[in-house]
Amino acid sequence: MRVAVFSTRSWDREFLDEANASFGHELVYFESRLGPETAALADGFPAVCVFVNDQLDAPVLERLHAGGTRLIALRCAGFNNVDLRRAEQLGLMVVRVPAYSPHAVAEHTVALMLSLDRHIHKAWQRVREGNFDLKGLLGFDLHGKTVGIVGTGRIGTCVARILKGFGCRLLATDIVQSEECLAMGVEYAPLEQLMAKSRIVTLHCPLTPQTHHLINADTLAMARPGFMLVNTSRGAVVDTRAAIDALKSGRLGALGMDVYEQEADLFFEDLSDQVIQDDLFERLLTFPNVLVTGHQGFFTEEALEAIARTTLDNIRCFEVGGNCPNAVPPMPVPAGEGRS
Repeated sequence: MRVAVFSTRSWDREFLDEANASFGHELVYFESRLGPETAALADGFPAVCVFVNDQLDAPVLERLHAGGTRLIALRCAGFNNVDLRRAEQLGLMVVRVPAYSPHAVAEHTVALMLSLDRHIHKAWQRVREGNFDLKGLLGFDLHGKTVGIVGTGRIGTCVARILKGFGCRLLATDIVQSEECLAMGVEYAPLEQLMAKSRIVTLHCPLTPQTHHLINADTLAMARPGFMLVNTSRGAVVDTRAAIDALKSGRLGALGMDVYEQEADLFFEDLSDQVIQDDLFERLLTFPNVLVTGHQGFFTEEALEAIARTTLDNIRCFEVGGNCPNAVPPMPVPAGEGRS
């Protein structure tokens, strides 16, 4: 099948080309993000392959449909950037990669925890400058500490396994309780109780209308003073302004982020020779107890191999007319709303 692949970098092409030797799709790569200005590039392509920061709202989907596109293949797990209701109305199938390597994101999550706890990012910079003073680098043992896990799907469960090895006490909150987590001794509790009792809170829930700004001024006020927050899920799960206020007051003692709610214009780009215009993001970087990575939690060899293989197999399923197990369920259309 002929596929327009947007938001590609060298690593995307490398892993997709290698996996495509077993599929034979015609992959046409575009470095630009998919959006209103670039949707015309997909004219004549029955399928588009997109990533986390591509824009697939109703106008873009309508333009893709008019150009002959019938399949939206996400090479990621999240689908919050797609208007699923409009896709259903247009007859567009949306497929994703629900499980590529939960270990990749889970291990990056724990790396952020350890770096913030032991101030590794600051120590590295000091030593490079010849400063071997330990003042300000005091950490705490993870062993015996309570860690709250918000979302115990594949990634959250993997984080629980790792932290169990550290000897942490684990609390969790989720709509559906994980049998594996329960078997490990993870205790489920309401979010307010988790926030109040946890020394570290780590986020692994999808971005939905219900989880948008789940961490906000109110939930931060529930937390124990000086707690650590780590977000490797989706940026908009955290209200950034509220997090900054909590950092200033000391309620939030450390913040680790691999995602940011306005990351689309920042992440995956080299902006080192430019003045970044996002004042909120720049304010975050002024805090010594904030550690930001540019959405690299997924970025391992194993994960990229799995993403490429699953994405291309999803396209194959659509091409042969079979049921794709990785199709995203459509949003229900409210009564009285017509389909086009």
